[in-house]
Amino acid sequence: MHRTTRRRFLKAAGSAAGLALVAPHALAAKARRGGLNILFLFPDQHRGDWVGGTEGLDVRTPNLDTLAARGLRCTQALCPSPVCAPSRACLASGKRYDRCGVPGNGADYPLDQPTFYQRLRDAGYQVGGCGKFDLHKPSPTWGIDGQHLLKEWGFTCGIDSAGKWDAIRTGAVEPKDPYMHYLKEQNLLQTHVDDMKKRRGNPLAAFATALPDDAYGDNWVGRQAEDLIKAFAKDKPWFLQVNFPGPHDPWDITESMARRVRDRTRFPPPVGEDSLTPEHLAVRQNYTAMVENIDRWVGRFLDAVETRGETDNTLVVYSSDHGEMLGDHGAWGKSRPYHPSVRVPLYMAGPGSIGRRACDAPIATLDLAATFLYYARAKGSDGMDSTSLHALLEGEVGPPRDVVTSGLGAWRLAFDGRFKLVTGWNEGKPAKGADAAEPRAILWDLRTDPGESTNVADQHPDVVARLTEALEQND
Repeated sequence: MHRTTRRRFLKAAGSAAGLALVAPHALAAKARRGGLNILFLFPDQHRGDWVGGTEGLDVRTPNLDTLAARGLRCTQALCPSPVCAPSRACLASGKRYDRCGVPGNGADYPLDQPTFYQRLRDAGYQVGGCGKFDLHKPSPTWGIDGQHLLKEWGFTCGIDSAGKWDAIRTGAVEPKDPYMHYLKEQNLLQTHVDDMKKRRGNPLAAFATALPDDAYGDNWVGRQAEDLIKAFAKDKPWFLQVNFPGPHDPWDITESMARRVRDRTRFPPPVGEDSLTPEHLAVRQNYTAMVENIDRWVGRFLDAVETRGETDNTLVVYSSDHGEMLGDHGAWGKSRPYHPSVRVPLYMAGPGSIGRRACDAPIATLDLAATFLYYARAKGSDGMDSTSLHALLEGEVGPPRDVVTSGLGAWRLAFDGRFKLVTGWNEGKPAKGADAAEPRAILWDLRTDPGESTNVADQHPDVVARLTEALEQND
């Protein structure tokens, strides 16, 4: 797998320094004459703090560091909804959660609802994608070739595959998606099915998979992406979305991945716990291994773009659909308004970006749809809520929003960079019956309470009123 070299890092940093000496809008305008190529890396369930450079975490992501050196890292990026299908539907449509048409994982993306992929295609782009799109979550309709709905969504090439658990749910006996079909051809299907069944219902299962490295799901998706990059014609701009199934649970890493992290111990205990148990340490090591494996693929993709001679005409963006609780507050997975669930990484680098910048203001990943359309010189769909981040990336102005919102089911949140208001959430208490708890407004001050443990709504009624108004504007 790829490792970032010192030469490449210094080259990237030097280029970024050079960009800073030139008017960024002029560089970006030059790059936009024909529309930029866009490489969008979109792994599943990567929480925002689990990257290199985070204090107290022994996580090494040199290729994401390269993107940060060339462009912008946003440290407070929030997803529009912390669960797979709604978050990805918000991105595809450019609409906020309440308007995206997918309230939960039990709904398919409405085929009569436009996507930004269609707008890119209509603008003359080669639109490619691979991995877990999750735009038809309840319907096992990938097809063995992964082509079933790609054209309807707006793609001109690619391969759609199932997420980790959906692949097992639908294809344990007879594969329904291209990855499980690949495993069957390699005589590894039953090996994988048996391994996954051992992990079901146990969030602390951290043993290594018996799959070899080349058959590991993220590596299979990475190879599909490399092939797509190599196959794009050079006379037309391209867009590629790479949907890694990891670092979503379960924590199934290969033996070689395990060897890279088993000596790592510098991780904090889960929020609410006094110490880090061996079981929680093992999970953190595995999650780290998955993140670092994906980072190595980031480096390979950057090399592939460079080999094509297109580094200076390609926007690279890395983010995720939602985070992962990793045992914080006693919870696993996502779906909660806590930062580990709603905050995601966001790196952006391309022509016109000023390097070595970090943005600590709240950012909505919903705005990536409009950003992609802006750099493609493509028109958006009527009714989109997405707002382009190009001016932020180019260093011209600050973020387009003072308050970022997210939601799922009955709860909503509004975050201004310091305070987070949550409404309609029961904090895990019963929602029905005689013991039902009435949801109350929760206000967390993340400056003094980064673990989101103390409700300060009574102390800051003015903040509650201001953020409530921001939520009401979304109704």
